[in-house]
Amino acid sequence: MACLANLKLDIKLLETKFPKTHPRFQVLSATVDEITCRFIGKNGEKYDVQANITETYPQSAPIWFSESEDAGVVGVVGELANTPKEQFNILYQSKLLLEGLCKLHNLEVPVEVTDLDDALSKRGIVVKMNVDPVSEDEDDDEEFHYDMEEETHSTEQKAKEEVDGIDVENLAVLERLKQNQRQSYLKGSVQGSVQATDRLMKELRDIYKSDSYKKEIYTIELVSDCLYEWNVRLKKVDKDSELYKDMQTFKEKEGKDHILLNFTFKETFPFDPPFVRVISPVVSGGYVLGGGAICMELLTKQGWSSAYSIESVILQIAATLVKGKARIQFGATKNQYTLARAQQSFKSLVQIHEKNGWFTPPKEDG
Repeated sequence: MACLANLKLDIKLLETKFPKTHPRFQVLSATVDEITCRFIGKNGEKYDVQANITETYPQSAPIWFSESEDAGVVGVVGELANTPKEQFNILYQSKLLLEGLCKLHNLEVPVEVTDLDDALSKRGIVVKMNVDPVSEDEDDDEEFHYDMEEETHSTEQKAKEEVDGIDVENLAVLERLKQNQRQSYLKGSVQGSVQATDRLMKELRDIYKSDSYKKEIYTIELVSDCLYEWNVRLKKVDKDSELYKDMQTFKEKEGKDHILLNFTFKETFPFDPPFVRVISPVVSGGYVLGGGAICMELLTKQGWSSAYSIESVILQIAATLVKGKARIQFGATKNQYTLARAQQSFKSLVQIHEKNGWFTPPKEDG
């Protein structure tokens, strides 16, 4: 309850400091579930950005996205998914967003940001000054390109950058993927697209550096070393949920301590969502469809945003399973989940919701 009360106070502060009449940054609408804001560029350009505040906030950051076609704006929004836990607060996130967009457009940051700093300090949150979520150095460090251009950094410097925060084993995976991609390029048999490959390499690298991955909330395995298909082992969910209890029983009975998810990506990623399905165990509830597909608007073209990080999607799926009161079906026929069934049920789901729209189930339904 205290978290909800604080969230309401923070939203009120944002609305007060950045009303719809503000010349640079405007909060257009705000609830405890969703915030829509607008950034006004130097020449009056308007960029709308939305944040979804999940039920796990403030343990998890808001999920930001923008439908803007401006790559710079999308980049600033996307960087919000990489913030550390101490910056998950909505005021801090809004501050980072505004500072990043102002830097992108060579504009001064509005003075009202100091009010956000003051509020964060009173909450006991240490504010890092001059935070730059899209600095040129970080941009150089994060992007991967496979256009065979001559390297601009020395091998020693590049190795130092890539080792930072990533263990040797995962670093070797990244290097192997790069070499495989280079060989495929030379042979003229590149899978996917350069854009999708660059983004997926960045996503994988960010995951290897993330706290959630290091704490084994989930693990990642590339299927046959393919960057376009991932097996995700979801190992930890809310300890107060029935699903958590079922997972403990599942480990005792079958020696497995995870829910196995499969992510497949198209060459149009990140502009199209991954296709996600449960492989095992068989689950009832949790918005899991026949065949193992998952009923989430976020995973549809309609609800997807290129700004979403894969880690945020994984954590949101975990929260959705709990919210939907997912239970493991012990003794269920293990071949119930197949790719063909999952694709068909998901296709039918999308058609239904495109016709009737999406809805949020009542709270009593989980």
